[in-house]
Amino acid sequence: MTEKSAAAATRATVYGYPRQGRNRQLKKAIEGYWKGAVTADALHTTAAVLRRENWQQLVDAGVNEVPTGDFSLYDHVLDATVAVGAIPPRHRAAYEADPLDGYFAMARGTQEVAPLEMTKWFDTNYHYLVPELGPDTAFAADSAKQVGDLREALALGHDARPVLLGPVTYLLLAKPAPGVAPDFQPLTLLDRLLPVYAELLADLRAAGAEWVQLDEPALVQDCTPADLNAAARAYRVLGALTDRPKLLVAGYFDCLGGALPVLAKAPIEGLALDFTGRAAANLDDLAAAGGLPGKRLVAGVVDGRNIWINNLGASLATLATLLCLADSVDVAPSCSLLHVPLDATAEREVDPQIARWLAFARQKATETALLARGLREGAGAIVAELAANRADLASRAASPITRDPAVRARTAAVTEADARRAQPYADRVEAQRARLGLPLLPTTTIGSFPQTADLRAARADLAAGRIDQDAYRERMAAEIREVIAFQEKAGLDVLVHGEPERNDMVQYFAEQLTGYLATRHGWVQSYGTRYVRPPVLAGDISRPHPMTVEWFRYAQGLTDRPVKGMLTGPVTMLAWSFVRDDQPLAETARQVALALRDEVADLEAAGGAVIQVDEPALRETLPLRAADRPAYLDWATEAFRLTTSGVRADTQIHTHMCYAEFGDILSAIEELDADVISLEAARSRMQVAGELAGVGYPREVGPGVWDIHSPRVPGTDEIVRLLHAGLAAIPAGRFWVNPDCGLKTRGWPETQASLEHLVAAARQVRAGLAD
Repeated sequence: MTEKSAAAATRATVYGYPRQGRNRQLKKAIEGYWKGAVTADALHTTAAVLRRENWQQLVDAGVNEVPTGDFSLYDHVLDATVAVGAIPPRHRAAYEADPLDGYFAMARGTQEVAPLEMTKWFDTNYHYLVPELGPDTAFAADSAKQVGDLREALALGHDARPVLLGPVTYLLLAKPAPGVAPDFQPLTLLDRLLPVYAELLADLRAAGAEWVQLDEPALVQDCTPADLNAAARAYRVLGALTDRPKLLVAGYFDCLGGALPVLAKAPIEGLALDFTGRAAANLDDLAAAGGLPGKRLVAGVVDGRNIWINNLGASLATLATLLCLADSVDVAPSCSLLHVPLDATAEREVDPQIARWLAFARQKATETALLARGLREGAGAIVAELAANRADLASRAASPITRDPAVRARTAAVTEADARRAQPYADRVEAQRARLGLPLLPTTTIGSFPQTADLRAARADLAAGRIDQDAYRERMAAEIREVIAFQEKAGLDVLVHGEPERNDMVQYFAEQLTGYLATRHGWVQSYGTRYVRPPVLAGDISRPHPMTVEWFRYAQGLTDRPVKGMLTGPVTMLAWSFVRDDQPLAETARQVALALRDEVADLEAAGGAVIQVDEPALRETLPLRAADRPAYLDWATEAFRLTTSGVRADTQIHTHMCYAEFGDILSAIEELDADVISLEAARSRMQVAGELAGVGYPREVGPGVWDIHSPRVPGTDEIVRLLHAGLAAIPAGRFWVNPDCGLKTRGWPETQASLEHLVAAARQVRAGLAD
């Protein structure tokens, strides 16, 4: 196909779209259903309305082909589990009795049955529910959701393309089911799974699908020969089917590397590739593989994970280069737009200068359509838009908002000694134990306590002017008094103030640091009905004033027990924000670390004996390819140490991580040089404790014993069993007892009961150790 004819065929498409609705209608409907205030029919009606609105927004933006099946009531990986019939045995009865309640039971658990494990979706802040598979897993196709969504879109007159999680990625994301040997490889089930995908594809073709997209992001990681052989076999088998739609296989978040020639040679009709950021090398790799003659290429040239406007001229140049490498070239964002907020025009309080630089999902859809038009009709057709885009990019590059000479001078002056504690851990631990005087198996929580409706109402009342600062502060003080009193009564050893004043663990700090801006409507799904508003990191970072010291000092004054000072670490401040893309992440991390270092010093001066700097995103931000990881871990661990290394020996530094696979960063955890680390461990049944023991981790550890992302209240006996499992790997003298994560999303009754059980379990095990 000639470049001219390839350009003439160019269309705009996307892989997925935010699910929540402009006012988070989906969240409200689902939580209403859980409370019994919304019927199943009403929930499904809300979902259908949102799907229609999403498709119409895309069409109005100029998108020619809309996705279906990407919309989910909780998680698209859980949807894939349902589609292939891999319901865990413990959930099967509930699912068969009521599919909707069974679906949510897999996601959230019940008092009787634990949910599926949850972890991060590659290197994003989205969490997926991990499939549980074993040698006895029997797959069965259930295409109802996919077929239903497709028929809805077709009935509305849309050109629609169903999106399914690909079979290889589904198996690579899975883990051995409980009771299955831990070395079981789910990928060995591929030949059993492929006939189920064949049935799903046949059902979608019968429902009117011309194309189906199969997402294979796992193939952008370092693939073993077995992984590549599985990909080749999967698409050889699916490509040979006669009763199927055309297949578009998508890889995103990084380069496909060795998987690219495998997929390019497979008997499929199209390939979707990411050409942004670190995936830009896909262009050279595609050319080296001989292109995609006779096939469709969907080119992801609009960044689907960040919120800055596209460089339209550069993207058009990339697209023009791609025209000679495929039969047709269509334009898309780099990945699903699930990872960005819905609409930047809703942010009316953002500085107008900065607003020119922002593109959320709706704007990215427009950019995608504009690029498709430019490729199809020539740059002359969009000359005015290209000129406006150049002006906006120049405005950002020249803006004083983005550069602070004092901040840059301070970061340039940092030395290696600034990022190292003055005393080795062996000396520090003795000083800390003497100062704190804690018992064996000390108990604590991670930081936040329930964010009640009253607390949210107080913040809303302050913002609306219905109460003044004094009234708001008294409401926060009353909550802190209640939280401290409960913890003392429950018997916890190291307390927290509960963070009632904090709207979010990143946003709270971002609102007090220069260089950041907060949005009002920039909601992004983290998991299920949990939505966050990542702040935007637009310029250089500094701390004008202390951020947490006043409330720490107030809480510590209420008790003789140690209260933790609580901060969010520099890597998490970056990972859970939309970061600037005009300088290296390492430089931005160092700026944030120095601002937080000032806060740590002030907390210590205020009497803080225990200071926790949370880094739940350290593993999440790990590059997908091993070759890129050492450089990342070097600057990430340095940023943490730069934050924490200015304290004296008897000040105990804690950190916390949750909901990630930690095996890849065990050496980095040691390199953080924290005195105590708490980690998620309940759903994985203390797996991380064994991993830490396996590498000889020498410091104190708090593997979580209560899964706080489920409404279940764990019994004392259950916690005792987890403690014994953890103590089999970690000595009691280095073992802390705590929940998996903060308690912000939990209600007070379950929090009280669970923490009472946690303390009782710790005391029971402690007494047994003393016998």
